[in-house]
Amino acid sequence: MNRTPQDRLVKELRLADISDIEAANDLLSAFMQRFNERFAVPPTNDGDLHRPVPNTARRLEDILCHQEKRHIGAQLTFHYDRKQVILEKTEVAKGLAGEYVDVFDFADRPLEVRWNGHILPYHICSKDQRVSHIAIAENKRLGHALALVKAQQAVRFEAKVKTNSDKGGYPRD
Repeated sequence: MNRTPQDRLVKELRLADISDIEAANDLLSAFMQRFNERFAVPPTNDGDLHRPVPNTARRLEDILCHQEKRHIGAQLTFHYDRKQVILEKTEVAKGLAGEYVDVFDFADRPLEVRWNGHILPYHICSKDQRVSHIAIAENKRLGHALALVKAQQAVRFEAKVKTNSDKGGYPRD
């Protein structure tokens, strides 16, 4: 009993001059009967419209994880948490360009990408990957080669740029 019935019950108890719990409990069943007869409204639909909830641990994990929708690009990729996620080209994934997928981020296991209940295989390309010292050394050699090419291009003659006056034969003063 909430709000209105509580106020009405208090007034009924006062009018009946009841001040102890036993007498109040005796009055309560009769009060509820009268109250329901007066204010009850029949439901518009008599059927049970509750949906059954599967009682599985998997469903509970899905409810308690972080979920997002992501748009799939033409190359079957999307970005999530500063990483590029690339879907593997399966029969289901081939037609997903331009569609939205559900990303489930669990606390205790890797991401799960789903589309219409299908779990899609993927691999992640991280933008935060570290560069090895070997790649840095190769890049230094590339820098030396680029400096050499730049020096050779500087030695080339520069073509004289003619102005419109020069092209028209007008003398410069």
